[in-house]
Amino acid sequence: MEFDWNNPPFSLNSSLTRQEIEESFEDPFAVRLLPDTPRFAVQGRFFNLGMSALGSAIFCVYRTNGKQIRVIHARPMESEERFFYQRKMEQNLAR
Repeated sequence: MEFDWNNPPFSLNSSLTRQEIEESFEDPFAVRLLPDTPRFAVQGRFFNLGMSALGSAIFCVYRTNGKQIRVIHARPMESEERFFYQRKMEQNLAR
Protein backbone atom coordinates (compact mmCIF):
# COMPACT_ATOMS: atom_id res chain seq x y z
CA MET A 1 0.00 0.00 0.00
CA GLU A 2 1.20 3.51 -0.74
CA PHE A 3 1.40 6.42 1.67
CA ASP A 4 0.09 9.90 0.98
CA TRP A 5 2.65 12.32 2.44
CA ASN A 6 1.41 15.45 0.64
CA ASN A 7 1.00 18.17 3.27
CA PRO A 8 0.84 15.89 6.33
CA PRO A 9 -1.56 17.36 8.93
CA PHE A 10 1.08 16.99 11.65
CA SER A 11 4.72 17.93 11.92
CA LEU A 12 7.31 15.21 11.72
CA ASN A 13 9.64 15.92 14.58
CA SER A 14 13.08 14.46 15.05
CA SER A 15 11.78 11.51 17.10
CA LEU A 16 9.98 9.84 14.15
CA THR A 17 10.72 9.68 10.44
CA ARG A 18 8.45 8.86 7.53
CA GLN A 19 10.37 5.62 7.05
CA GLU A 20 9.81 4.54 10.65
CA ILE A 21 6.10 5.32 10.39
CA GLU A 22 5.79 3.30 7.18
CA GLU A 23 7.73 0.42 8.74
CA SER A 24 5.30 0.34 11.67
CA PHE A 25 2.53 -0.54 9.21
CA GLU A 26 4.67 -3.37 7.78
CA ASP A 27 5.20 -4.89 11.24
CA PRO A 28 3.75 -8.44 11.07
CA PHE A 29 2.47 -8.00 14.64
CA ALA A 30 1.00 -4.52 14.09
CA VAL A 31 -2.37 -4.02 15.75
CA ARG A 32 -4.95 -2.19 13.65
CA LEU A 33 -8.07 -0.99 15.37
CA LEU A 34 -11.32 0.64 14.38
CA PRO A 35 -12.15 3.10 17.16
CA ASP A 36 -15.53 2.70 18.82
CA THR A 37 -16.19 6.41 19.22
CA PRO A 38 -18.69 8.04 16.86
CA ARG A 39 -16.27 10.87 16.08
CA PHE A 40 -13.62 8.58 14.59
CA ALA A 41 -16.12 6.18 12.99
CA VAL A 42 -17.82 8.96 11.02
CA GLN A 43 -14.48 10.25 9.80
CA GLY A 44 -13.30 6.73 8.81
CA ARG A 45 -10.18 6.85 10.95
CA PHE A 46 -8.25 3.88 12.28
CA PHE A 47 -5.45 3.25 14.77
CA ASN A 48 -2.21 1.38 14.11
CA LEU A 49 0.22 0.23 16.78
CA GLY A 50 3.43 -1.15 15.33
CA MET A 51 7.19 -1.31 15.58
CA SER A 52 9.72 0.12 13.15
CA ALA A 53 12.67 -1.98 11.96
CA LEU A 54 14.88 -0.26 14.55
CA GLY A 55 12.44 -1.02 17.37
CA SER A 56 10.60 2.29 17.71
CA ALA A 57 7.08 1.67 19.05
CA ILE A 58 4.72 3.92 17.07
CA PHE A 59 1.05 4.83 17.48
CA CYS A 60 -0.70 6.23 14.38
CA VAL A 61 -4.12 7.56 13.52
CA TYR A 62 -4.78 7.12 9.81
CA ARG A 63 -7.41 6.83 7.13
CA THR A 64 -7.34 4.81 3.96
CA ASN A 65 -9.24 4.41 0.72
CA GLY A 66 -7.91 0.87 0.25
CA LYS A 67 -5.08 2.02 -2.00
CA GLN A 68 -3.38 4.77 -0.01
CA ILE A 69 -2.77 5.38 3.66
CA ARG A 70 -2.98 8.95 4.93
CA VAL A 71 -1.37 9.29 8.35
CA ILE A 72 -3.25 11.89 10.38
CA HIS A 73 -1.07 11.71 13.47
CA ALA A 74 1.94 9.68 14.63
CA ARG A 75 3.80 9.56 17.92
CA PRO A 76 5.80 7.13 20.07
CA MET A 77 3.59 4.66 21.95
CA GLU A 78 2.79 5.35 25.58
CA SER A 79 3.41 2.65 28.19
CA GLU A 80 -0.21 1.39 28.17
CA GLU A 81 -0.14 1.10 24.38
CA ARG A 82 3.17 -0.80 24.53
CA PHE A 83 1.65 -3.21 27.04
CA PHE A 84 -1.39 -3.75 24.78
CA TYR A 85 0.85 -4.29 21.73
CA GLN A 86 3.06 -6.77 23.60
CA ARG A 87 0.02 -8.72 24.87
CA LYS A 88 -1.47 -8.96 21.37
CA MET A 89 1.89 -10.04 19.93
CA GLU A 90 2.25 -12.79 22.55
CA GLN A 91 -1.31 -13.98 21.85
CA ASN A 92 -0.51 -14.23 18.13
CA LEU A 93 2.72 -16.14 18.79
CA ALA A 94 0.92 -18.61 21.08
CA ARG A 95 -1.46 -19.69 18.30
